Amino acid sequence: MDKLLIRGGRALQGEVLISGAKNAALPELCAALLTQDAVTLTNVPRLQDVSTMLKLIRNMGVQAEVEEGHTVRLDASALDKPEAPYELVKTMRASVLALGPLLARFGHAKVSLPGGCAIGSRPVDQHIKGLSAMGAEIVVEHGYMVAKLLPGRTRLKGARIATDMVTVTGTENFLMAAALAEGETVLENAAQEPEIVDLAEMLIKMGARIEGHGSSRIRIQGVPSLHGCTHQVVADRIEAGTFLCAVAATGGAVTLKHARADHLDAVIDKLRDAGASVTALDDGIAVQSQGQLKAQSFRTTEYPGFPTDMQAQFMALNCIAQGVSKVTETIFENRFMHVNELVRLGAHIQIDGKVSVIEGGQQLSGASVMATDLRASASLVIAGLVAQGETLVDRIYHLDRGYDQMESKLRGIGADIERVK
Repeated sequence: MDKLLIRGGRALQGEVLISGAKNAALPELCAALLTQDAVTLTNVPRLQDVSTMLKLIRNMGVQAEVEEGHTVRLDASALDKPEAPYELVKTMRASVLALGPLLARFGHAKVSLPGGCAIGSRPVDQHIKGLSAMGAEIVVEHGYMVAKLLPGRTRLKGARIATDMVTVTGTENFLMAAALAEGETVLENAAQEPEIVDLAEMLIKMGARIEGHGSSRIRIQGVPSLHGCTHQVVADRIEAGTFLCAVAATGGAVTLKHARADHLDAVIDKLRDAGASVTALDDGIAVQSQGQLKAQSFRTTEYPGFPTDMQAQFMALNCIAQGVSKVTETIFENRFMHVNELVRLGAHIQIDGKVSVIEGGQQLSGASVMATDLRASASLVIAGLVAQGETLVDRIYHLDRGYDQMESKLRGIGADIERVK
């Protein structure tokens, strides 16, 4: 099993290229299931979750060719098996995104309940509630969601869907399903993430009629069929935020090419308050830091608030920053599993329910630590970059699920980091 060996204490300097967003690429691969025409996606990140999704849709009968330059060409014209089996999706929660497109195009689907990181429950009840309102009959049996149209229906029917909570994958599933539904669908309490906006823009290129994406109320006028398109996956704001925290913690000056500052307002505001200099560029973000930071309290919430996917990385920064900070996690109930590993490196952190209290200003020292989920692994890498001595991060397969060649990118800007067996 691969591990990362990090020798800390080096400032980061130079330029790093931010990859396409995992959380946009996965639903956009599923969007290709909606049409018989060819679809081309560019700027697709090379990640384990993307490889898993490609295996999944190939198993359905989709032709998927990966070319150099992060381009994927998809042809779902011969799709003959609208099913997502457990053995192919047990490591990835995004499998549920196949349900809406398959049901919309074929009228039936069988999709395994999702897997992924053990950071909290991810109920599928909102997906079932929304698709049922559109005329689907869905039962959960033997670990699968088995869906079909109600008797007498040939297409899904537009509906008003008001979810009980903001759900990103739910909004994406409803967007894709509604694109081929009969009549108008209105999504209330819709998620507003940039990845949802990017998916909607792709669907519009395919002939969908969508308004209001990026707001909490989205309208979709269904069309009988969609056509192919070429679409560039939006830059990954969480990868960009991770590198921003790494540079702020270690000191130095780095330009993040292709990063979007307008997608990271909440994180950038906190970094500036901490003492880092962050500047939006025409095609990227510049960050500078002396490594002397002030700890910042924050609360995770839905976009455009502070993202839960950046909580662990910013907590690593708070461990070395001066002062006491409180981090409140409101999205996932088990998302403090990185705390014990940060403590092994010398951090002073106390957990009380949904709140972690971090006593900053600590000099971290290298140790062997274990990644427990995707973003936890990124926080341990950041901590290792500032710790004295050697840090060995185990179970980095979590990291490979969501970061495209992270250690190579960090080495390119001066980090002493290598992958070891």
